[in-house]
Amino acid sequence: MISPSNRALAVKLIQEANQTGARLAKACEELHISVRTYERWVEEGDIKVDQRPLVQRPVPKNKLSAKKKEILAVVKQEKYVELPPTQIVPKLAVYCVRIHILSCVT
Repeated sequence: MISPSNRALAVKLIQEANQTGARLAKACEELHISVRTYERWVEEGDIKVDQRPLVQRPVPKNKLSAKKKEILAVVKQEKYVELPPTQIVPKLAVYCVRIHILSCVT
């Protein structure tokens, strides 16, 4: 992503090169952007601000639930890291920890 100040500088340099006789495609090529990108930036006369950071994105379908995060926190403890779930569950049962690890491991 290019910062607004760098975008403005790029547009200024491209316009300056174009006004002194350089083709738009060659001027854009020097800055490693496409002509279409330049056209989008200056579409309505002003230099547009990048809208990507402002877009509201949907929650990923594979986002971990709070329960699964809690399970991972327990399983990643140093004393359980090397153990399979079939050994972790009995050890947690001894301490009355009520996390259903087996139901989440599929």
